[in-house]
Amino acid sequence: MRAPPYLPFLDGPPSIAPGLKPIAPEAWLWPDTEAAVWLAPKRELMRTRRSDVFAAHNADAEMTEAATTVLAATGPAVGDWSTPLEAASAMVSDDLCIMVRDAEGLWRLKAASLCTPTYWSLAEKFGKPLGGLHAPVPGGDPGLAARISRIFDGLRPGLVLERCNWSVQPGDERFTPSSAPLKARAQAMQEADALDQLHLRVERQTIRKLPETGALLFTIRIVIDPLRAAISMSHHAEAFASAWQSVDPAMAHYKGWAIYDRLVRAALDASLNPVTSKRSRKDEAG
Repeated sequence: MRAPPYLPFLDGPPSIAPGLKPIAPEAWLWPDTEAAVWLAPKRELMRTRRSDVFAAHNADAEMTEAATTVLAATGPAVGDWSTPLEAASAMVSDDLCIMVRDAEGLWRLKAASLCTPTYWSLAEKFGKPLGGLHAPVPGGDPGLAARISRIFDGLRPGLVLERCNWSVQPGDERFTPSSAPLKARAQAMQEADALDQLHLRVERQTIRKLPETGALLFTIRIVIDPLRAAISMSHHAEAFASAWQSVDPAMAHYKGWAIYDRLVRAALDASLNPVTSKRSRKDEAG
């Protein structure tokens, strides 16, 4: 079991605030922590379910520039792909999404290779402006969209911004356009199994502006690790507990955390109080 590469709960609960921070350009795509486990399944998904994971409209120049930018970091593309964006996406575990500013000044999703959606699909979001992308988020429209749009407008080419979002889920699935199957599994899960079956799902996002077309290139990397590994150290477990319990109620509702609450509490108890927790489970078993 590896040491999880990302532990964003150490910085507190998920927030609606953009929380974008600059990173060194050389840290943009490397190290690719998920390549070993996800690149092969991702490429298979790209070939077998293309209509579900790829979309583009009037964005040839933007896709070409995005691909050139990615491949400058990864090396030449491998395999036969229909578009430059797909060729580049097949080289990294990250999804690649392109937003273009329209004549009205609205940033719209115009091209995407999206294999790890966190409970949304290209069919429902493609072509929409920021307000449409973030409508379900508490406080997301219009305030959030306006703040993010200003960040996008002022972003300088060469600057790379990063943020991390996180949640929990049963199992290690990455292609999750719907949360329903995961929630059903969570509802059926026994609390005694929570520490071993729950996983930390981290969504690492980056954004940069392409200098020639002025389009925005988003990368989305989904990182999955067993919750047991993420909270194996007591101070990590305590930080996770604090972040989980202090999350804004609207954000907790948006993420559907009520379904997971009993399981997370059981997992934390088993991690922080293994002897007591084990004795309690034995007593319950009779």
